[in-house]
Amino acid sequence: MTYPFGAVVGMDDLRLALLLNAVSPAVGGVLVRGEKGTAKSTTVRALAAVLPPVDVVAGCRFACDPAAPDPECPDGPHPSDSPAQTRAARLVELPVGASEDRLVGSLDLERALTEGVKSFEPGLLAGANRGVLYVDEVNLLHDHLVDLLLDAAALGRAYVEREGVSVRHAARFLLVGTMNPEEGELRPQLLDRFGLTVEVAAPRDPQLRAEVVRRRFGYDADPAGFAAAWAESETELAAQIAAARALLPQVVLSDAALRQVTSVCAAFDVDGLRADIVTARAAIAHAAWAGRTEVTEDDVRVAARLALPHRRRRNPFDAPGLEEETLEQALADSRPEDPPPDDDPTPPEGTDPTDGGPDGDGPDGEDTPPAGGPSEGPQGGDGGPAGGQPDGGPAGSSDGDRGPTTAPRGEGGGHTDAAPAPEQAAVAPDAPFRVQRLEVPGIGAGASGRRSKARSERGRVVGSRRPEHAVTKLHLVDTVLAAAPHQRARGRSGTGLLVERADLRQATLEGREGNLVLFVVDASGSMGARSRMAAVKGAVLSLLMDAYQRRDKVGLITFRGGAAELTLPPTWSVEAAAARLTSLPTGGRTPLAAGLLRAHETLRLERVRDPQRRPLVVLVTDGRATGARGTDSLGESRRAAALLASTGVASVVVDCESGPVRLGLAATLGAVLGAQTMRVEQLGAEQLVATAREAA
Repeated sequence: MTYPFGAVVGMDDLRLALLLNAVSPAVGGVLVRGEKGTAKSTTVRALAAVLPPVDVVAGCRFACDPAAPDPECPDGPHPSDSPAQTRAARLVELPVGASEDRLVGSLDLERALTEGVKSFEPGLLAGANRGVLYVDEVNLLHDHLVDLLLDAAALGRAYVEREGVSVRHAARFLLVGTMNPEEGELRPQLLDRFGLTVEVAAPRDPQLRAEVVRRRFGYDADPAGFAAAWAESETELAAQIAAARALLPQVVLSDAALRQVTSVCAAFDVDGLRADIVTARAAIAHAAWAGRTEVTEDDVRVAARLALPHRRRRNPFDAPGLEEETLEQALADSRPEDPPPDDDPTPPEGTDPTDGGPDGDGPDGEDTPPAGGPSEGPQGGDGGPAGGQPDGGPAGSSDGDRGPTTAPRGEGGGHTDAAPAPEQAAVAPDAPFRVQRLEVPGIGAGASGRRSKARSERGRVVGSRRPEHAVTKLHLVDTVLAAAPHQRARGRSGTGLLVERADLRQATLEGREGNLVLFVVDASGSMGARSRMAAVKGAVLSLLMDAYQRRDKVGLITFRGGAAELTLPPTWSVEAAAARLTSLPTGGRTPLAAGLLRAHETLRLERVRDPQRRPLVVLVTDGRATGARGTDSLGESRRAAALLASTGVASVVVDCESGPVRLGLAATLGAVLGAQTMRVEQLGAEQLVATAREAA
């Protein structure tokens, strides 16, 4: 590869995953997860240089194969003697902000209606046919584009449907996506559609890091000379890929190897059967890459390490991973034994009939490693132990409620001279539950999501308007109604409708948008009872999971002691918010006003960065407030709430007050915010769907 950082940074798994897909595109593509600055994009772009060239029909915009042209090609039909040309395989990049028409192509509806001409402009899927389609930051791509992209990758065809006009064409490509998990995860069902996944990380060895810098400087100083220095190795790699492709149809997946594949998938309790199919295809491709015509246990082991880690997720906050012990045990349990003859049920001499495990001899008579032992192959793409989130503090503290009550008494915790409560260790949250949908009122225009109503490119038709530019979503009924009164004046004599540009109407669609959900959480001593804080953390964790599923951006502000802290700036990484919430300690005073003022400042900055994304503030508190000696803490908190409400932000107050005597301070604060006030137990989805009220 022209820019061979992979060999330096230690991304052997990434290199292997890309090569297996180059040998067999049916594997289903690669998802590359890793921190910023790890040469993910560089390595992917280098793949195009080593892919074998392709033969295409000359002049075909869809890269039809001259030996088997697509019968539905919009540029066809192509006769058998069509001129052909050989060109390099293309790498097409899909920008995060691309539109649906840019991805799948677009029909010129104006010409179709006014001139009767079906004019189709190909999209990126057509350009990537028989090449590579690369999506950088795939986790930030709009959901409906990801759906279209993965459907095309699975079916090998792209479909464009516009009001009775249909176009379809071949779209077979190697799909590669890169992402930084810190910016948010893909939904589990979308993760499952990628064939393989790998984790990459920068090396910690200073010598390796120095070599990366040297190579970067060498490329910057002389790009042509740098490429020439690696040209020979690229040529050899391209020849190996071509040879493996030629050998691929001859590779045999025996019943024994297939049993190993299915046993490994069953051992890891993956959902569905896609994992079995992908693992089998990857094992076959690995055998071809190694020059073998039969799949071995080592092929299955390598394929499982690449195909299964991202398919084991059980909730959005589980990190992908694969336990080597489980993998080795599953392989050992599925190794074939030599059965006794059918007519002689007696086991061979020296065999313990009560031993249900393998006898230690592989098919070739070699000693096999002990079950559960360490693997001799590469460690895979885990990038660290799975489930590396904080454990949330000591477990088994069921008697934590007997600790001292540190919340001040009186209205708003009015004893401002009370001694601050000591800090308590973080408590683990209660189990999350499914929550109601909290919405921002009105109609927005933010990025596609699943929370609040918004004008969007997808959704239900709610009206029409005159198009400002080209028509992309035609409102057929309104177009006909606009053209009908003018038919006689236009000289209509037949049955066809005479349509002019002035008659065209663009459909107005209403869908859902993602919001910025800003959590403002009280972590003071008044929330310090362990069972109470566990319930509060469980509720916030449930809301975070809901935000993940609805494609929201999230932020976390906590207030305790003497100030409020922006614990997590607004981000796509719901996992980071969950980890920091779980490890959050409690104790100290209750600077409620500081928390509200920090929320006001955070939202002010976010309006500049992302003006279309509407915010929703979720304030989790019991309404008590303490401050410095001689200050009106309750008055300060209400003034801060009024300032936040004056910006028109939608808010929800989650009232955490407990005990036989309740002051209702959170509800009073919610009235100042113009917010809906809910108790923790009312967040459950079995309640009525909650909607944030209009700001006062």
